[in-house]
Formats: sequence, C-alpha cells, structure tokens
Amino acid sequence: MNDASHTAVPGETPRVAVIGGGPAGLMAAEVLAAAGLQVDLFDAMPSVGRKFLLAGKGGLNLTHGEPLAGFVSRYGEAAPQVGEWLQQLSPQALRDWAAGLGIETFVGSSNRVFPKEMKAAPLLRAWLHRLRVAGVVFHMRHRWQPALAQPLRFEGPQGPISHQAGAVVLALGGGSWARLGSDGAWVAPLQAAGVPVRPLRPANCGFDVAWSPHLAERHAGAPLKNVRLLFEGNNGRRFERLGECVLTAGGLEGSLVYAASALLRDKIAASGSATLALDLMPQRSLDELVTALSRGRGTRSLANHLKEQAGVSGAKAGLLREGLSAEQWQDLSRDAAWLAGRIKALPVMLTAPRPLDEAISSAGGLALSGLTPQLMLQRHPGWFGAGEMLDWEAPTGGYLLTAAMASGKVAAQGVLGWLGRQG
Repeated sequence: MNDASHTAVPGETPRVAVIGGGPAGLMAAEVLAAAGLQVDLFDAMPSVGRKFLLAGKGGLNLTHGEPLAGFVSRYGEAAPQVGEWLQQLSPQALRDWAAGLGIETFVGSSNRVFPKEMKAAPLLRAWLHRLRVAGVVFHMRHRWQPALAQPLRFEGPQGPISHQAGAVVLALGGGSWARLGSDGAWVAPLQAAGVPVRPLRPANCGFDVAWSPHLAERHAGAPLKNVRLLFEGNNGRRFERLGECVLTAGGLEGSLVYAASALLRDKIAASGSATLALDLMPQRSLDELVTALSRGRGTRSLANHLKEQAGVSGAKAGLLREGLSAEQWQDLSRDAAWLAGRIKALPVMLTAPRPLDEAISSAGGLALSGLTPQLMLQRHPGWFGAGEMLDWEAPTGGYLLTAAMASGKVAAQGVLGWLGRQG
C-alpha cells in the first residue's frame, strides 16, 4: 500500500482532511486553511464542484433575498439547527463572500440572487485559485473507503492510499445525481459503525401519476403555466402556491411540484398515495367560470367552448377529462357548476416520488441529533459532517446552496475549536 500518512509531532501545524469537493467541503477547506491549518481535500471525481457547476448551468442561484426569518422557515423541521448555521454565514454574508472573489451578484425579479454573469464556472475558478494559494492540497480520483478510523484509507489512481489526519470533515453529499459524485455509498458503512443515519429520500423531485395513454402521448412535456397547487399533508400541514409545472409522460415535475415535494413524499410514505388539487385558472373565480360556462355554446365544440369562455385549452383541457370515460365526460361536462369546480380544483393522485438519483437534492442523512452543535459526530470525536449528507432539506431558490456552505463553515469552526485553535 502506498503510504501518504502524516504523523503529527508536538508544535507542528495540524493536518485536516476534508472528504468531498462540493460547496460544503470547499467552504470548510477555506475556513481551515485561513486559520493556518494544513488541509488535504479528497474527492472521488476527476474535478471538484461538479454538481455545483450543473446547478449553475441555467444561471447559478446562489441564495435568496427574502428576510432572514422567512429564509430560515424554509428548512422545515431542521429550521432551528439550520438557523444556527446561518448565523455564521447568512445570505448577505454569502453575497459579500462572492464579492470578495470578484463576483458581483444581483437580486432577480423572483427575489433569487444570481452572479451578474449568471454562470457558476467563474466563481468556482476564483474560489479554487484562492484555496490553492492558501495551501489547500487537492487529491482527485481518491475514493474514501468508509471507516471512522485512522489512518484514512482511499483508493487512488495508483492504488490504495493511507492518510493520517488530526481531524476529518465529511462532506460526501446526499444520494441524488450519482454520476456527479453524490451516490450515498457512505450510508451503510456509517450505519454499521453505529452512526445515526436516516435513509436518503428524494427531495425537490417529480412524481408518478398513472395518466391514460392518450394524455401521456398527446401532452407529455407540456408546461402547465399559471396554476395553483393546493395540498394538505400529514398533521394538517397545508401548501398553496401559484407557479408552473410540467406534465410528463409518467407524472408531474417542475418548480411548483418541487416546492411541495416534501409534503407530497411524506404523505405517500404514510398513505400510499397523495392527491393534490390544481387550480387551472387561478385568475378567475368559481362564480365567474360558472357564469361563463353557462352561456349556450350553440354549434361550437366543447373544446372551443372551454377555450373561449374559460380560457382552458391544450394540456389543461386534456387534464379536465382525464380519468373519465367518454360517456361520463359528455354527461358531466353539460353541468357548468361541475365543470367550473373541476377547473378550480382538479384532483391529481400521485403514486410515488421519482427515483432518488433523478431528484435535485435528497433528504435524510446524518441525524442532527447525533451531532454536536459544531457538527461533530457525538460518538466519534474529531469527525465532523457538513452539507447535503446531513439530515435537512430545503426548496430550490438558493436555500440549498446557502445552507450547505454555511454548514461547511460551522463544521470547520468546530474543527478549530476541537483542535484548540482560533479561526
């Protein structure tokens, strides 16, 4: 076995290993290197920040501009803990950090915060340059062999490697987008070592719906714009929001569905399915639609009547008759009140979330109850966790990236405290 181990001697600068080169791991490495520690960052992929670059492909959503109290509320059950992380790296502090890298940001019309150039690559390049100048050593194509023991074991390009570290920050990601490095392979070994780990589950994901072949073939890929999604989840938790989603061949996906995904997923887990309601015409009241649809249609087809009187056409019109036989549709569609009610609250039954590897992010991971406030594993002193491998989740909109980077800073500060050093 090749030996890249390092044995500490009195008075020598401590050596810290960061395992995982996503935003959380990179932020941890930055804080540690800035405090004068020797930092080795290991990643199984050929380069770092792959999921970060993918997230920024259509415009890097760095954070969100809403007030901090509302921002923190987006983290659901984990809001108290994530709120503490954000005290160390708030959304505004993250913008200031980006400015320090020469990346100017702006608040978009949706209150989301983006780099002025919109791209992730310039920020990542500037960040990596800063880290290398600070002395961070990158070990790429080094896959950690999960075991909470020293020396650390890796499978590297030239074979097995051992490495001794005074402390370790694990930032291995969740279980979505395995091809980019977040494959969740660490879950079973850490569970076997007695670390409390909750199963990884899809978050910000699409869902399966048993559409008829006709709807799937005719309208797959069609956007459902300006619709309102209404849903009541477990324990009376309600969701109601205006937005858009996409009708796929096998279900629904898109930003509006992702925003409700945690409630929908948990309802399916508890009950086997989840039925949401879509208001297809939220800009018109029920009474307005009843009046409009009550007007005689003469020789016009029902499709033309729906389009002219209610503004419903295309995929929305297809959804209205989904699940009904031709005879049922002909009978019921003559009832203006029934038809208007269906437009305002169309029931859609979801049968399962899409697979974890298709999700934007994942829930589950290292149980926060098994970590100290400094994100050290309670049963394994000197081992810290950060990023998406911790058990928290958030909607898209900059919340994921902000909390991941904040957790990296908290874990690094925890390392400094544990080693008796100051950041």
